Amino acid sequence: MGRNSLNSFNTLQEVAQDFRKTLTGDNRKEKKIVLLFAHNGTGKTRLSMEFKDLGKADGDRDTLYYNSFTEDLFIWNNDLENDTVRFIQFNQESIFFDGVKELNLDTKIAEFLSNYIDLDFAIDYQNSRVSFSRKIKVGEDEEIVENIKISRGEESLFRWCFFMAICELAIDKDPTYDWVKYVYVDDPISSLDENNAIAMACDLGSLISRPDNEIKFVVSTHHSLFFNVMFREAKVANKRYFLHFKSISNTYALQDTTDTPFFHHIATLSELKQIADSNIIYTYHFNALRSILEKTASFFGYDEINNCIHGLDDEVLFHRALQLFSHGKYSIYDPVPMGEDTKDLFKQILDGFLTKYEFDFPQIFNEELETESE
Repeated sequence: MGRNSLNSFNTLQEVAQDFRKTLTGDNRKEKKIVLLFAHNGTGKTRLSMEFKDLGKADGDRDTLYYNSFTEDLFIWNNDLENDTVRFIQFNQESIFFDGVKELNLDTKIAEFLSNYIDLDFAIDYQNSRVSFSRKIKVGEDEEIVENIKISRGEESLFRWCFFMAICELAIDKDPTYDWVKYVYVDDPISSLDENNAIAMACDLGSLISRPDNEIKFVVSTHHSLFFNVMFREAKVANKRYFLHFKSISNTYALQDTTDTPFFHHIATLSELKQIADSNIIYTYHFNALRSILEKTASFFGYDEINNCIHGLDDEVLFHRALQLFSHGKYSIYDPVPMGEDTKDLFKQILDGFLTKYEFDFPQIFNEELETESE
């Protein structure tokens, strides 16, 4: 795939095969990391499993991965009977935990975890349990509260640090993980605030950029901030893509965004333009338009989104429409078509916004436009 090119694939397995070629230098310049941005629902988790499966042969494997399947290896036991001894049970049968007992990961996990939160933990390797505790101030004294239930964000950070500790062992060429040739990370930032998303991207970027790291990485996400920070922190030869599922042809388009790292913002706006041109507009599309305006207002430092449409004809009407129609509980899974008058308003606001700000749209959606117009 050439620089800034656009390629189509029939299956996610083909996309995964292309990633492996990018990382191994098969008739192209070898890269250390593939960075992928794709919206939720495109198939990122399935893509990570396809990539992993391609590395399986004769009982061997080559890919360590972090995705929603990895997160499911950690399950809470909240002691429903007594509500006192709460812990996370991890699935020791998974190969992910091979060797953790002998390698005593506590120190490595604690080093990563201290970058994010002040939280103590203890791993019972014999029973595959993790319990948590926290120091609290009581007057002038300090007390330790044992067996606490931690928040979803703290839980995500602990799982992530567990994974990072294993990643570090693999990069250090520990014999337990010497089979790892690739690491695939898919959206590790659920339930996290932006500060921790940035911190995680920085830590992962530093690990990948270690001079002695010989492992190749694929990192996929729907989170634009995480993607942008990864792009800046992973100071190694990389390739950046935007993945789009084309529902009409049931195929996948992979846009090389190496020269346009913030492509995903434009891609979202381009998709809205396509929707407006098609006249197949649903009520939830007003929420997407509102989201674009919110991001634009944040970028320019505006305190209100109406600054993004300031000076347009019918500015007051547009602002009222945005406030009214973008606060509805419109489901993307049970779409309701917009009325004709509302469609006209949607198009006018979008056209006015696109006229006010000049955007260079990609070609990734053109095939769908051409197909729909036939």
